[in-house]
Amino acid sequence: MQNIGLGKGLSALIPKQIQVKETKAKEIVSRSGEEVIQELAVEAIKPNPNQPRKEIDQQKLLELADSLKIHGLLQPLVVDQNNVLIAGQRRLEAAKLAGFSKVSVVVKQSDVKQSLEMSLVENLQRENLNAIEQAMGYKSLIDKFGLSHVEVAERVGKKRPTVSNYLRLLKLPLVIQQALKEGKLIEGHAKALLEVKDPEKQLVLYKRILKNRLTNADTRRILHKFRKRAKNTRKQREPILMEAQDKLESFLDTRVKVIRDGRVGKIQFEFYSPEELEGLLEKILKK
Repeated sequence: MQNIGLGKGLSALIPKQIQVKETKAKEIVSRSGEEVIQELAVEAIKPNPNQPRKEIDQQKLLELADSLKIHGLLQPLVVDQNNVLIAGQRRLEAAKLAGFSKVSVVVKQSDVKQSLEMSLVENLQRENLNAIEQAMGYKSLIDKFGLSHVEVAERVGKKRPTVSNYLRLLKLPLVIQQALKEGKLIEGHAKALLEVKDPEKQLVLYKRILKNRLTNADTRRILHKFRKRAKNTRKQREPILMEAQDKLESFLDTRVKVIRDGRVGKIQFEFYSPEELEGLLEKILKK
């Protein structure tokens, strides 16, 4: 079987040269004989359990359905050998609305793990996902396949900091994540909210953004006031604790909190994935 990279988009999943060969099943077989394009009943296509897109703009879907009625399906869907959809969810839903009983599909021969990973990568590369859907997709690649942030970035064609920043959005309260999904907040708002570490304060600022329809610049100005207030509070803390906190943050390259309540002291480290936790442990244990 030809080794096809997972980070190269749909062109990596569809054979470049197709040789027509009529069969009883009306299939078109590729030169390798391992991938085929065929017509498949819409009802036979199984949903993808790893589809990162959770919501589809219904108006755009209707527009795509109208286009399919006129021009037909110009690009086949991609499914695995078990008819599980790998790529083309919007086209499939639009085809249903257009009344199609069958659609053209590329059958990709792969094992279950390959199929799931390709499906996630393909949709993350091609679909116009909202920020939370992208973050959830990256998290699935990490959780299901044990990929690091760097490996996820390589597969989806992004920079590592971009992937890490999207993953940080999943630390926000669920109500704020939902607002991002619905377009009530922009990513600039969300990034500003992440700089406020207290979830309760995040919610206060979030409600203020919605109520007053604050721009990203307005939110930044309010955030500056939050920081100034926090800085004043910081000055009142014990210098030895602040020095230890600064040293740990510099060494571990993550946010650290050193606090003491009476005789009991605590050190808290922030991490956003199992890989980041392992990285912290390696630095601490090696030191």
